Amino acid sequence: MAAKYDFSGWATKNDLLCSDGRTIRRDAFKDCDGMVVPLVWSHIHTDPDNVLGHALLKNEPEGVRTYCTFNDTPRGRTAKALVEHGDITNLSIYANKLKQKGGDVLHGVIREVSLVLSGANPGALIDYPSLEHSDDEETEAFIYTDEGIFIAHSEDFDEEELDEPEELSHEDKEEKDENMADEAKNTNGGDKTVQEVFDSMTEEQKNVCYFMIGQALEDAGVDVDDEGEDEDMKHNVFDNDYERDDVLTHADQAEILSMAKQPGMTFQSALNTYAANNGFDADTLQHDGVSVSGFVQPGEGVTGYTVDALFPEYKDVRPGAPELITNDQGWVGTVLGKVHKSPISRIRTQQVDIRNIDALRARGYKKGNEKQLTGNFQLVRRTTDPQTVYVKSQLHRDDVVDITDFDYVQYLYNIDRMNLNEELAMAIMVGDRRSDEAEDKIFPEHIRPIWTDDELFTMHHDLDVAAMKATLQGTETGSYFGDNFVYAEALIEQLLYAREKFKGTGTPDFYMTPHMLNVMLLARDRTGHRIFSSKAELASALNVGSIVTAEQFAGLERTDDKNKKHKLLGLCVNLADYSLGATKGGEITHFTDFDIDFNLMKSLLETRCSGALTRVYSAIAIEEPVA
Repeated sequence: MAAKYDFSGWATKNDLLCSDGRTIRRDAFKDCDGMVVPLVWSHIHTDPDNVLGHALLKNEPEGVRTYCTFNDTPRGRTAKALVEHGDITNLSIYANKLKQKGGDVLHGVIREVSLVLSGANPGALIDYPSLEHSDDEETEAFIYTDEGIFIAHSEDFDEEELDEPEELSHEDKEEKDENMADEAKNTNGGDKTVQEVFDSMTEEQKNVCYFMIGQALEDAGVDVDDEGEDEDMKHNVFDNDYERDDVLTHADQAEILSMAKQPGMTFQSALNTYAANNGFDADTLQHDGVSVSGFVQPGEGVTGYTVDALFPEYKDVRPGAPELITNDQGWVGTVLGKVHKSPISRIRTQQVDIRNIDALRARGYKKGNEKQLTGNFQLVRRTTDPQTVYVKSQLHRDDVVDITDFDYVQYLYNIDRMNLNEELAMAIMVGDRRSDEAEDKIFPEHIRPIWTDDELFTMHHDLDVAAMKATLQGTETGSYFGDNFVYAEALIEQLLYAREKFKGTGTPDFYMTPHMLNVMLLARDRTGHRIFSSKAELASALNVGSIVTAEQFAGLERTDDKNKKHKLLGLCVNLADYSLGATKGGEITHFTDFDIDFNLMKSLLETRCSGALTRVYSAIAIEEPVA
């Protein structure tokens, strides 16, 4: 029976020279053989969701091989798909308790295996790991190995070759750590100190050591005076008796504090006195980090370390992709979900209005008279052609590679898709607000807005607040009801009267601004009680299926054919009567391309569709005249 693992790969490879001059030697991690460690994403420890599964470690002559299994969690399944598709091909480990002799890494303990987008060292080839370290002795590191991942099949792992994962007890782990420390001590020359090792070096070896230290200081941005005498550059870094002339030691600081405690002395006067007696420049010392308060405070002209240097690093409250601040998107999904989807993009509607044609009335017959023909009627027909609507964006591939906290490509795609959906929903409900001269306008001849559609399809009614106030309050204006109640009653009355001519199918919904909804919900009677206790109760009073708020409707105005302005308050429509048509290939499609000349990843979201109401008198627009 075969043990099931999802993939395998090299956690480390032996005897490969890293770019920093260090080499991981054979059996450096032999004590980790058989250990099971977490499999995580990109070494992120702050979120338990980043634990993708576990990894079994097997020490082999070439290095440490790992056999990994994904958890059945959302992120585990996503990571598994990325590995299977070849999108992720790199592994990295985090190891601590590293021990080394010279440039050889001899021992360490692997604490985790991580999936990463790419190795930390851009110059590393596929089998070359990179060990990050500082100039001092390192006790932990991230080690990258770009040896590709091997996807597992049911017959790939044999139990005779691979034992089941072995969980080590706490005592066993401590024993392994002690053994590693003892071996490292032995390989470092017994009980010799660093000073003794340095003293045993020849003069030529010491000169090389001085050069390496100077080069490291230059790489770190520390000025090194090449014109000074050789003995300044060849100072023994292990000589504890060496002191810089312009630095206060702990003994100096203790003496200054002792002087400051004497009667009549302050810290500033003690500092000045000590500097004068010992040849120091008190001003230079203060700029280097000493002041009356102990630290230089931030401010103009301060060049030394300040108290800000003690503050911890900033950390994200919510790690990962930045949160988006958007307009209300809830109604967008409602609109696109309720419109009728048609596989036809060239829409044609035909209607004949015979409601008020007297010539079409049936006639009574009188014997002996000639029967009369019924009258003619007019056919109303309109066609709607499609238009392409798109969102185009581009990313620098350098940014995509460098941003590892979240999937930058998917993040931008989600923004583009949200923008496309919102633009389509706005075009359907109220139209594109750009001028007719704009080249990128979504024209109303292709996606016909419900609000500004012809009166045959959308009935427009103005709110008459003054008439409702007179009806409710008579001559005692303001004595009985507040303005909110008058406004709410005026809108309800206008919508219910308009419903008498409504010819749409089913039960319509009412789309309005959040402010208009609040005005109606805050309506009170003369005793102070609210008229409508909930949105559902208000929907029942309006005789609509539901109330949907859209903050994008706020402040929208239109000008009619008589050059009068009207402010939109709400649209009453059953969106099943609105047809959004797109032929095969014209539905929302995502295209991607790569520009090798400019290293750009380009994205295009595109659809080619048409839209229009397909039934007459199927929508009602409630508006308020603009003075």
